[in-house]
Amino acid sequence: MSVPRQQIMSAITEARGTSPKRNFEQTFELAINLRELDMKRPENRVNLRVQLPNGIGGQKVLVFASGDLALRARRSGADDVIEPTELGELAKDKKAAKKRLKDYDIFISEAPLMPTVGRVAGPILGPRGKMPTPVPPQAPVDNVIERERRAIVLRSRDKPFVHCKVGKEEMTDEQVAQNIEAIMTNLTGSTKRGLGNIRSVYLKMSMGESVKLF
Repeated sequence: MSVPRQQIMSAITEARGTSPKRNFEQTFELAINLRELDMKRPENRVNLRVQLPNGIGGQKVLVFASGDLALRARRSGADDVIEPTELGELAKDKKAAKKRLKDYDIFISEAPLMPTVGRVAGPILGPRGKMPTPVPPQAPVDNVIERERRAIVLRSRDKPFVHCKVGKEEMTDEQVAQNIEAIMTNLTGSTKRGLGNIRSVYLKMSMGESVKLF
């Protein structure tokens, strides 16, 4: 059982209507309140990686790589690449490392570099829930970048609440609806009582009012 498509479409239309036009592209954001789950128990906490059919757009990718993989990452549309020499320099300057990584949303690392990446970037990215995805040196990095750009992480920690972006203003209502359905299907599939563990769902745009979806 999931939320009816028409109900989702109506919420999207209403959310668009409550948000004034701005000189930047707004995002659609979903807030999900959970119920009847003891969040003090780690097994009840939400920690899901979901592939959205339409992505959310605007995700900036940084790849830690060397040699051929670094070259292919650049050619495949990575927004930036950090190679071993620069990584070594960042290891000596925590402030510089934090500044270097702050503008990126998605991180991918060549597997052999992960020990160093973990030491340098782990303290910065770990708390943000954005530790790099390791890939073999010969990985088809173009496919990996595309896959990672479509993925989001749903995380509740110890609170009965999940918040995530589900699309961009320029996307069609259908595309946003498909993304919402993917999130709801994965979330309800991971809880003991499915939709019964969802108290309420609200949708809003960046500068708009919250609209009750469920």
